[in-house]
Amino acid sequence: MLKNTFIGISLGLSLAACAPYSEQVASTPTPLEDSVSLGAVSAADPRATAAGETILAKGGSATDAAIAVMLALTVVEPQSSGIGGGGFMVRAGGEGLTTIDGRETAPAAATPGRFVDENGDRLPREMRVLSGLSVGVPGNIALAAKAHEQYGKLEWAELFEPAITLARDGFLMNRRLNGSLAGNKGRADKTEAARAVFFGPDGEPLPVGSRVTVPELADTLERIATLGPKAMYEHGADALAAYVAAETPQDGKMTTADVTGYQSKVRDAVCAGYRTYTVCGMGPPSSGGVAVAQMLGQIERFDVAAMGPESATFWHIFLESQRIAYADRELYIGDADFVEVPVAGLIDPDYIAARSALIDPASALEEVEGGTPPGAPLARADGDEPPENGTTHFSVVDADGNAVSYTSTVEGAFGSGLHFGGYYLNNELTDFSFTAEVDGKPVANRVQGGKRPRSSMAPTIVFDDKGEIVLVIGAAGGPTIPVQVARSIIGVLDFGMTAEEALGLPLIMAFGSTVVTEEGSVVAGMIDELKALGHGEIRTFPPRGKANALRRTDDGWAAAGDPRIADMLGYE
Repeated sequence: MLKNTFIGISLGLSLAACAPYSEQVASTPTPLEDSVSLGAVSAADPRATAAGETILAKGGSATDAAIAVMLALTVVEPQSSGIGGGGFMVRAGGEGLTTIDGRETAPAAATPGRFVDENGDRLPREMRVLSGLSVGVPGNIALAAKAHEQYGKLEWAELFEPAITLARDGFLMNRRLNGSLAGNKGRADKTEAARAVFFGPDGEPLPVGSRVTVPELADTLERIATLGPKAMYEHGADALAAYVAAETPQDGKMTTADVTGYQSKVRDAVCAGYRTYTVCGMGPPSSGGVAVAQMLGQIERFDVAAMGPESATFWHIFLESQRIAYADRELYIGDADFVEVPVAGLIDPDYIAARSALIDPASALEEVEGGTPPGAPLARADGDEPPENGTTHFSVVDADGNAVSYTSTVEGAFGSGLHFGGYYLNNELTDFSFTAEVDGKPVANRVQGGKRPRSSMAPTIVFDDKGEIVLVIGAAGGPTIPVQVARSIIGVLDFGMTAEEALGLPLIMAFGSTVVTEEGSVVAGMIDELKALGHGEIRTFPPRGKANALRRTDDGWAAAGDPRIADMLGYE
């Protein structure tokens, strides 16, 4: 098994055809029609996919294309991500494996009591979430700059062209954005600037099919394209910090120094074996890499391929692996610059085997607690924090076989609701635990000045036993992200599914003793069987999920998106 460190892997990938651009929108750049063997892109919006394809067609690297996708999503998918938020990138290629942390940071003056009142009770949501209290220093531009410096081929400014065109000339309002705006009124329309872009005179979201222009964002992107990241972190630092500080009702306010001092960081990857494959993801402050490694490792001793996706026993085992992995997540994962995180111990094969031994195929555990992995710090307590929902993922492979798995977020839909420079600012700091300590024991994910909140994001790359990339995958959906990624990896590697079939597998997740799953799914029909195995309360909800993947096939790269959102991308 590969160790938790920077890993060089020799890649021998055959080149693949660029995924076709299926949506002709006049304002969106179209890749060269005769371009083949360019690579592939999978993103949550076809306009962003087209932006990445355009960069690949110009000879750009996977990193170049991923940056262009992130920028385009800032324009067309503002509810989920953008330059006002942060992200994590996992990149693999001839130079080896690199993971870059662009997670937002708390102001230096932030305290552990940031989100509670004098009695220790949570502040009202309006104050806690929809204010400057929730805004961390954005990290996506710094992440992009660091990645481009190491792995970019095209000029920095070229990567901004598709997004600037979308913002300046306009894009069509699709059903998904329209529905998100309507479902998040009070947040999406919090500021006059946002209302002027996305809402009509009647206060309702612009109709589906309307052309949306964001001239202020186009200006912002042009400045960053011309000046580089210093347009945000130097020249624009005073204005950004002052805006957030003015919207912050208590605790430490953001300062210019918080913005100018922000740095993206190269982190150690989290890599673990699964059957004959190696699965690599993001380490702390993300919990995604560890959680995916633990779930897969705990399942490995079971012949889930023989069980198949219509087996209640498989889904029971998968639920138990989640409960065990997430118990460790709550206890140990935080920003490793501030707290000791025993990553090597958490993915140690012997430790995972011991945790797997807790799983009984015939009966659910009554209670699950965090374990004691090698190197575990003493006196650590569970925390609490709400899920993140405003997230997106995209996967890119270029003509040279380099791959990028990039998950980007503003935390909740439309982040804090604060709109600055044409983009929404994140509410990422609400991913910190609201409780600083329990029974005198510190919580790993408590608020601290300059710290990065724990994340569930799980950008992942899977290698076969020859070191070749076979799957580039990630998801959105808060705490469900590692579950979606692990489930889809099992779908591809164990069930022999296509990437699209694997992404379409039901979502089932354990939140403590409560299980949730999708109504109408094959799992929803197994509720009685799962209850007989000891799972108590099982709730159903409308289908949801948002994952993207690239899978290497004999014919090249197959791009796939979550089928649950496909019908929301139209304009009628």
